Amino acid sequence: MKLCCSECSLEWDLYKPRTRCSCGGLLQIEQNLAGLDSDYLKALFHERLSDRMSPYAGGVWRYKELIHPVLPTQHIITKYEGNTGLYQSAAAAKYAGIRSVWLKALSENPSGSFKDNGMTVAVSHGSWLGMNRFACSSTGNTSASLAMYAAIAGSEAYVYLPDVGVAASKISQTIAYGGKLVRFQGTYDDGLVYLEQHADELGMYVCNSVNPFRIEGQKSIVFEIAQYLNWELPDWIVLPGGALSNTSALGKGLEELKLLGFIRKVPRVAVVQAEGASPFHRMVEQKADTLVACSEPKTEASALNIGNPPSWRKALRTLNFTSGVTVSVTDEQIFDAKAVIDRSGIGCEPASAATLAGLKQLTANGIIDKDETAVCLLTGHLLKDINALKRYDH
Repeated sequence: MKLCCSECSLEWDLYKPRTRCSCGGLLQIEQNLAGLDSDYLKALFHERLSDRMSPYAGGVWRYKELIHPVLPTQHIITKYEGNTGLYQSAAAAKYAGIRSVWLKALSENPSGSFKDNGMTVAVSHGSWLGMNRFACSSTGNTSASLAMYAAIAGSEAYVYLPDVGVAASKISQTIAYGGKLVRFQGTYDDGLVYLEQHADELGMYVCNSVNPFRIEGQKSIVFEIAQYLNWELPDWIVLPGGALSNTSALGKGLEELKLLGFIRKVPRVAVVQAEGASPFHRMVEQKADTLVACSEPKTEASALNIGNPPSWRKALRTLNFTSGVTVSVTDEQIFDAKAVIDRSGIGCEPASAATLAGLKQLTANGIIDKDETAVCLLTGHLLKDINALKRYDH
C-alpha cells in the first residue's frame, strides 16, 4: 500500500499527513492486488454480514482488505457506518422511464449522509498518525460527519462554513457533535483553498475529499452495492456531482472489482450536476481538457453548490473507464424528482434527488434505454434540509 500522485506518480510517505503532490496533483492510494484471492474475499465479506459488534460489522470496514489493510484494527473509529438500504422502487422506475431502479439510501448512515463511508477511514488514519485536530470546508454534510467522528475519537473538529447557502439543520448537527465553526464570506472552494494552504501551520488534518483516505472509504459504496446484488451490477450507476469525490471513489472501486474478478461487467456511470453549479458537465459536454470553475455557483440543492470541484481529474478518469456521461438538471427538476423519492417512503435531501432527475433526462434524451437498469445514490437524509420540505405540500 503506497501514497502516490495521481498526476505524476511520485510517491509520498504514507505515514505523514499530505493531500497534494509538489506538482499540485491530488494524492491517491495504490495497492498491490495481485496476491488477493477473490473467492476467499467474497466468502470473508459474506461471513462478516453476520457480525454485529466488531469494526467489521460496518459496511466500510467489512472490506478492510480493500480499504486500508495496514491500519491496526484497534485504531478503527467506527459507528458501523455503511449497511445502508438498497431499495428497488417501482415509482422511481416509472418516473425515470426505465425497466428497474434501485435507490441506495446512503442517507441511512449514522450522520445522515454518504460522507460517513469515507470519513471513518480519514479520521481513523489521522488518529493513527497522532493527529487530534481535524478540519474541513463544508456545505454541511461533511461538517456533520467530521464532527461526529472527531467526537468519537476524543479529538477536535474545525469546520469552515460559507456564511450563506448552508442548511441550518446541518449546522445544528455539527454544533451538537461539538464541531467548532469558522464562518467566512465566500464559497466552499475558498474554504478548501485556505485549509490546504494553512493546515500544516495550524496543526490540522484536512478531511475533505482531497484526502485520499476519504476516497478509499467511499469505495465501499460500490462494494456494498455489488455484494447486495450478488456481484451483478446494473447497467448504470447514477450519482450527484458536487466535489466529485464519490465519482472518483466509484471509479476506483469499479476498477478494483473488475481487476479482482468480483464483477464481469462494469456499469456505466452518470454524473448529475445542478445547472447553476455544473462546471464538470460543461467541460465534458464541450470536450474541453480543463475545467473552468464557476465563480458563483447557485443552486437550492446546497450540497451541489460547488463551483470548483477538486476531484474533477479523477472523476474524468471514472467517466473514461466506464464510458460514462454527465448531465445537468434544473432546481425544478430536482425538486420534482425529490417529491417522487419522498413519496416512495424513502426520502432524501435535494442534492440526492438530482440522480433521479438526471436519470429521467438521460432516458428522455435516448442516452439510457428504457429496458436498462440503474442504481441511484441518495447521498443525504430527508431531514438534512428542512427548509426544502416547505417547497411542496407533501
